[in-house]
Amino acid sequence: MTSVVISATLAGVEEVEVVVAHNERATLRVGDVFLKIDADQARLDVEVEAMALAPIPTPEILWRKPPVLALAALPGTALGRLGEPSTASSAAWAAAGAAVRMLHDAPLPPWPGRRLDDLASRLDAECDWLVTNDVLPVDLVTRNRRVAEAALRPWTPVFMHGDLQITHVFVDDDKITGVIDWSEAGQGDALYDLAILTLGHEEHLGDVVAGYGTDVDLDVIRAWWSMRSLLAIRWLMEHGFDPAAPGCEVDVLKARM
Repeated sequence: MTSVVISATLAGVEEVEVVVAHNERATLRVGDVFLKIDADQARLDVEVEAMALAPIPTPEILWRKPPVLALAALPGTALGRLGEPSTASSAAWAAAGAAVRMLHDAPLPPWPGRRLDDLASRLDAECDWLVTNDVLPVDLVTRNRRVAEAALRPWTPVFMHGDLQITHVFVDDDKITGVIDWSEAGQGDALYDLAILTLGHEEHLGDVVAGYGTDVDLDVIRAWWSMRSLLAIRWLMEHGFDPAAPGCEVDVLKARM
């Protein structure tokens, strides 16, 4: 049944763009339709429910036939890409901060989020792996492990997107047209979302915070930059991505030195 639906969707389209693909999930763009294919149906369940609850613009769900979720393309362009300068204006970055604040002020989703104990144990394991396998210098890992500890403190949970990369935020004429990829949404730390949004784009942190509209602990945001990078490097390498590319995770860690 799924293959029939996909074939019908592809009819009359000259090009299929692979947006992202690895052994857990893939996203294809077919004209003005995005097809998300995920082996874990629980992730798609979270995505669908989170988009229904979010008070900010999200893609229109066109249809769902497990393991495929079809979403309408959003107008505008992504806020930027990790490792590349963002061409978006300061006003667009501030609008992203305001949208995040609106999300964080919304009622909590009914499912739980991350536990501090889980994060601490994952951080220990990943740092050990990075050093044992000579992926990164010991001093780089040690320094960023110390910086990351500031994120391991109690927080008041908010409705967190959970993977708020700049490629997931679309803007047009300095306005937010939508936010995509909600499979990691749940209850979590507000500063984590702000950190992921500005990862590798520290120069726009002030714009985002201004749009967010309240004081935030910048040291904790920097801690999440280190935490996210340390936790992500092994996964990225194992799935065919390069965390050492200019401006990406390894450079984020080096900036903390």
